[in-house]
Amino acid sequence: MTKRTVAAGVFLLALAARGFGAAGAFYQSDFPPEEFRARWQRIFERIGSGAALVQGVAQTSGFTFPRQTNEFYYLCGVETPQAYLLLDGRSRQATLFLPPRNPRLESAEGKVLSADDAELVKRLTGVDAVASTRSMNDEWMRALPTLLYTPFAPAEGSAQSRGELQSAAAAGAADSWDGRVSREAHFTALLRTRLPRADVRDLTPVLDELRSVKSPREVSLIRRASQIAAWGIMEAMRSTRPGVTEYQLDAAARYVFLCSGARLEGYRSITASGTDNIWNMHYYRNLDTLADGDLVLMDYAPDYRYYTSDVARMWPVNGKLTAAQRELLGFVLEYRNAVMKRIRPGVTARSILDEAKAAMQDVLARTRFSKPVYETAAHRLVDTGGGVFSHPVGMAVHDDGPYIRDALRPGHVFSIDPQLRVPEENLYIRYEDVVAVTEKGYENFTDFLPSALDDIERTVGRGGIVQKVPPAAVEKP
Repeated sequence: MTKRTVAAGVFLLALAARGFGAAGAFYQSDFPPEEFRARWQRIFERIGSGAALVQGVAQTSGFTFPRQTNEFYYLCGVETPQAYLLLDGRSRQATLFLPPRNPRLESAEGKVLSADDAELVKRLTGVDAVASTRSMNDEWMRALPTLLYTPFAPAEGSAQSRGELQSAAAAGAADSWDGRVSREAHFTALLRTRLPRADVRDLTPVLDELRSVKSPREVSLIRRASQIAAWGIMEAMRSTRPGVTEYQLDAAARYVFLCSGARLEGYRSITASGTDNIWNMHYYRNLDTLADGDLVLMDYAPDYRYYTSDVARMWPVNGKLTAAQRELLGFVLEYRNAVMKRIRPGVTARSILDEAKAAMQDVLARTRFSKPVYETAAHRLVDTGGGVFSHPVGMAVHDDGPYIRDALRPGHVFSIDPQLRVPEENLYIRYEDVVAVTEKGYENFTDFLPSALDDIERTVGRGGIVQKVPPAAVEKP
């Protein structure tokens, strides 16, 4: 890096800090007001003369990182807890309701945006008005339209996706000694109680449609999160040796995440070694010791500025694949490549799977599988797709918004995750990458991450951060 580059970087940082005001209140720098306004306009088009009211994250109840919910951050970028955003379709104006300044909160988090920063907040976010949450009283409620939208689905926070949140909420509601409803259900009930004449509808489908297609700035953040994920996995590969523990590989990857600017992890890592742990698809304990001859599966990504990724690789503990491991991993890789090279806008995922299936017939015909169960598993993968078009990726690892119902569009971002299972031997083999559909085809954000079998073998065991930790400092759990 040249002195000129460093000087320019320092100048930009100083300029950004100046934009936050003399008091230095923190606010994100990835999205300008124009991008939020564009999102609001699309919501206005859907809600007509109604209004949308979105609740932000609650204040943290412990010493955890104060992360805003995905929906609220997506709409305004404000991280202040106990905030609300009103999008009024009648006037097509946006109002942010923020708590008054809270010195106790700021003593823990530093200066956060509050209702006292009204002019600064308007300049940063593009909202038309800023008011105190104390003004959300009976008189204010009477002025709301009778058609009111709010998200019914649970709001995602740190390392959360909707499916898991819904499952947890259902379990709590079904527990006779718990019975609590979700925060979103409680908020919806409050609106209906306090505004008995209002028609309260779900804003979730509108937000899902918006989040389905990522903007160029969003794609840039997911690309960076994916690159950081790949660097972390490569560090884990280099640190792999017999006798190393799964949690040490987890630590190696997380070290890279933090050094690369990620504040949180997008989800708890899957760092599994041996057939039993790998077969358990979402294994999370990460306690076992790596054994010579086993494979390692790592599936891990950071939360980078509210965006994440979903990247996975498998590699041999001793750095050398057995013949059977090479046979199965090699086939999955060929299928993954056959799918990936056919991704483009204007076609459906089903069409791509059909094209890949046709292309794989020659591969199946020339491959001499060592066992009949392996051949059966390979045919099953090609015939079914094996979960290859897995899920959208964005602010959540299992992101919201449909992308496979219709033709793919530029800005669709999703996981390519072919999975081969041999239940007779408890074998589970997979690759996973995150790709974005572009105007002409696709971009694989982690195309530099070793995927060819020889490249994987060359990377494993070269010595990583784990080998730099004094052995006496590592305590076995």
